[in-house]
Amino acid sequence: MKTIYLRPTVAACIIVLAGLVTGCASVAVTNDAIEKNTAFALGIEKGTFTISNREDDGFKTTYLVDTNSGKKYACYVIGTVSVVGRVVSDAVCNQIGKPDKPDKPATGATTQSCNALLKAAGKCN
Repeated sequence: MKTIYLRPTVAACIIVLAGLVTGCASVAVTNDAIEKNTAFALGIEKGTFTISNREDDGFKTTYLVDTNSGKKYACYVIGTVSVVGRVVSDAVCNQIGKPDKPDKPATGATTQSCNALLKAAGKCN
């Protein structure tokens, strides 16, 4: 069996090429990709919002979204460049100033949503 050795220059070229085909968010994530993915995530049309405060940090791009209806969102996408081309994740957005879940159940809970804890708290009808 014959052993094949790579010359140092060939090995260096392979390493450099591998470094060039992988990229960070500033290269992978275009403004068009941000707009497209954000419109899809929020369920609104492109052009009905503005993007500001874009920050590229490694593979993650964070930004703020202001909709024409006055809602504000904090969003991010993940992006890379590989041998298959640019790859950008779906946008992940949270509305600014709106909690993820309500702190307490609505007063006057119906009997269908009433459980033992709500009964004990006197929140059931």
